[in-house]
Amino acid sequence: MTLKVMEDEQGTWAILRVSGEMDLVTSPAVRQHVHDAVADGRRSLVLDLSGVRFCDSSGVGVLIAARRLMRSCQGRLRLILPARGAEDGSHVNRVLAALGVRRLFEVYPDVTSALDETAPPLSA
Repeated sequence: MTLKVMEDEQGTWAILRVSGEMDLVTSPAVRQHVHDAVADGRRSLVLDLSGVRFCDSSGVGVLIAARRLMRSCQGRLRLILPARGAEDGSHVNRVLAALGVRRLFEVYPDVTSALDETAPPLSA
């Protein structure tokens, strides 16, 4: 399966909906979309990973680099993992937890929650 990235905007938030597989071959495309959003002046970014079926260490590296980039420009990064991700575990959720980096991210169950400034992130 390949990777697909759809871009959207809601208010001050840029939303990247990622689906498919984030691996050594496809992860650079996600990195480029994040960099393009920042270059366009976006400082609030949602990465919707609910459609990602596989994520290897290169995909995790892109997520960590995106977090670092957004922090360096005083921006915000929020991840969307499936609503039941903490219970039955999405692949990305499991990989982030296994590597001990899940706590680094603000994770929400859906885009609506991520865009709601009063909604707390899911606990790691």
